[in-house]
Amino acid sequence: MTRIRELDALRGFAVCGIMLVNTWQHAEGPESDWWVETFFQGRFYPIFSLLFGISFVLVLQGATRWVLLRRLLWLLVFGLVQHTWYPGEVLTDYALFGIGVLLPASFLSGGWPILALGVAAIAWGTWMGGGILIIPGLFLIGMALMELRLGRRWLLPGFVASAAVSAVLTWAYPRTEQWWIYVTAALAGAAAYSTLVLYLRPRWLEPMGRMALTNYVSGTVVIALTAPMRWPVLPVVAVTLAAQLLFSWWWLSRFRYGPLEWAWRVLTWWKRVENKPILRS
Repeated sequence: MTRIRELDALRGFAVCGIMLVNTWQHAEGPESDWWVETFFQGRFYPIFSLLFGISFVLVLQGATRWVLLRRLLWLLVFGLVQHTWYPGEVLTDYALFGIGVLLPASFLSGGWPILALGVAAIAWGTWMGGGILIIPGLFLIGMALMELRLGRRWLLPGFVASAAVSAVLTWAYPRTEQWWIYVTAALAGAAAYSTLVLYLRPRWLEPMGRMALTNYVSGTVVIALTAPMRWPVLPVVAVTLAAQLLFSWWWLSRFRYGPLEWAWRVLTWWKRVENKPILRS
């Protein structure tokens, strides 16, 4: 699979945000409620979902649909294992939606039909209450964007427009109490974060993104262990993300793939995959 460094950085950003929101959701009490709910809640899993659709296209460039099916089935297994300690995991949803939506959509030709289908799916999912219902639409939009290959010139205007829409709808939601407005505000916020990160290209987040599966799963282990202790949200998140960032840098300076990423690749191809230390000149 071809690596695109900007997407790795965006994926790392999404993993960090998901860790923050998930830790907050499992904490008791009103700590950080206002600013997390206003600026972060519901804004990171859409980015992760969009990137999943993009990655599907990248993997498809060098693999058959049978390989992709095996890849999704093993992701389902990972999700079922993770579910034993973290019932709120999304890996099973990603695997099932991938099988039911991305694989059939891969037979469509051209990015525009897939984009139209994705927009329609998101509109329906938003009207029905958001949550996991918008994931299929986000998958499709990510797939379409990868096919269309929009240039960097759209990033800054996209950030300004989506940030403005998110701000207006975030202001409007408490005054209307219409849930679809909240979901749309979160989606616009996700678009604003995505375009800004892609525009700024924060290289230091790339290792987090390259080991997204490892960091996501290990983050849920931390949440499961610390939530009963009622530790403050921000210190738990800060220490966890700092440790994950340092470990990701250290690991990827020696190996090509993260631990779970390597295991997923081996299981998908059902053969040994080299994960030798990267040679330095």
